[in-house]
Amino acid sequence: MPDPAPHWSETAVLYELNVETFQDSDGDGVGDFAGLTGRLPYLAALGVDAVWVQPFYPSPRQDFGYDVTDHCGVDDRFGTLADFDRFVAAARSVGLRVLLDIPFNHTSREHPWFQAARRDPNSPYRDYYVWADSPPEHHDPYLVFPGPQTSNWARDEAAGQFYFHTFYDFMPDLNIANPAVCEEILEVVRFWMRRGVHGFRLDALPFIVVDRSHAEHLEEPHAFLRRLRAAVTEIDPQGVLLAEADKPPAELRPYFGDGDEMHLLLNFYFNNHLYLALADGRAEPVARAWGHLPALPPGGNWANFLRNHDELSLAQLTEAEQERVFAAFAPQDDMQAYGRGTRRRLSPMLGGDPARLRLLYSLLFSLPGTPVLYYGDEIGLGDRLDLKERESVRTPMQWTAAEGAGFTTSSDPVRPFPEGDFSPEHVNVAAQTDDPASLLHFVQTLTRVYRVHPVCGRGAWTALDSGEEGVLAHRVGDGPAALYALHNFTAHPRAIDLALPPAVRPIVCAPGSTVRPGGADLGPHGFVWWAQEGQA
Repeated sequence: MPDPAPHWSETAVLYELNVETFQDSDGDGVGDFAGLTGRLPYLAALGVDAVWVQPFYPSPRQDFGYDVTDHCGVDDRFGTLADFDRFVAAARSVGLRVLLDIPFNHTSREHPWFQAARRDPNSPYRDYYVWADSPPEHHDPYLVFPGPQTSNWARDEAAGQFYFHTFYDFMPDLNIANPAVCEEILEVVRFWMRRGVHGFRLDALPFIVVDRSHAEHLEEPHAFLRRLRAAVTEIDPQGVLLAEADKPPAELRPYFGDGDEMHLLLNFYFNNHLYLALADGRAEPVARAWGHLPALPPGGNWANFLRNHDELSLAQLTEAEQERVFAAFAPQDDMQAYGRGTRRRLSPMLGGDPARLRLLYSLLFSLPGTPVLYYGDEIGLGDRLDLKERESVRTPMQWTAAEGAGFTTSSDPVRPFPEGDFSPEHVNVAAQTDDPASLLHFVQTLTRVYRVHPVCGRGAWTALDSGEEGVLAHRVGDGPAALYALHNFTAHPRAIDLALPPAVRPIVCAPGSTVRPGGADLGPHGFVWWAQEGQA
């Protein structure tokens, strides 16, 4: 039986956003904390439990704020620390927790630590980074951004040495093997926890604990992750660590430790296979992926998502599988990124098809784990392929059909809005709020159902036999508390007979699908959920 007192994150719904693109309050075209604070009632009504806030720290913003110059500040463009404090207090007042996205793997090249390090070889900050007189002979480049990035080493003329960078050359890696660096990071964690946040999303977790430079000499990398968790839970026992780790299943389990490292890992493996299943019209990839995921310690969970702020990475698929997904959802070169993913938003990737959008959201909420929504996807926000790299999926939120989309009164928003069928005129919160058949209303329905049926978040997953290769049948739960679901990955109707316990009742049904004794008649991309008696 599941633990009767789970950690709150096991049955929560998370919402990822960037202050810069959510709401502008002062008409300068850039979102800010005052604007975000004013939109918190929307997030509460949507039914989310926590807001994952992307980097807002002082930064040149060469990489959307992940190139930080001060981990304990607020960029002037977004407000002040006082504005941040008001945001946290307002979030608490409407029942929302706040998670901060912090990149601890690296800093900006403009960070005072790096500037001090490059000027003086005897500076205590020199060893905050990884240096070499020349790149190691055995260096095997790991290019996260092939094309824009050609090496993991860059020469700094002032330092007279090369420094290591996992990502762009303007983001030098921190030397996690240096105890002083670890203590700096822990102090950053304590600083924000004391201001009332409830945890952190750790960017690029594998690069923190794996020494790709061959120069850091990490002796026990997971010891630092345990210290990080302890620093969080010492201040707030209900604090949470969410992390990015796009790795095969065999490499994921260690990041949870013995229940003393990460609480949540973003589930890239499932995400990859979800799109493969939809491209192929077969349920098998989802069932296979879920069967490969490792068992987790008590209090650990998967953070399941459909899209996020980066490219839709397909790194966990074979080359042949990637090609099938590209053909289905990103057939043009400008829709792809770095040779491994797509740079499209969810809705345009699916051609705005309401049936497939609802299918994916239904599956997201019916599988074990913590669902994560990316801002705007709940209304089918579009993208801008004319923006560089991953900026295509980072356009401003569209609140109304008016000029500026209710995001800003400026004629020069931080990024242009999508055009055509995905322009603010056609896709916006106001219109969907008034339409009970909208995608927004459907997502709100799912968050309500998920909250009433916590077994969705923390139950055990079992594949069932649907009798059709294009239909996924599964059960989530233990004992009398259980959820049964069917999801049709094909564009054709399917009649499915399913052995169900006698005491079940349908709780979610797609338009065009019908429930009958012993199963359901699914419309194209249709779905049905049943709850077993014993659930509220």
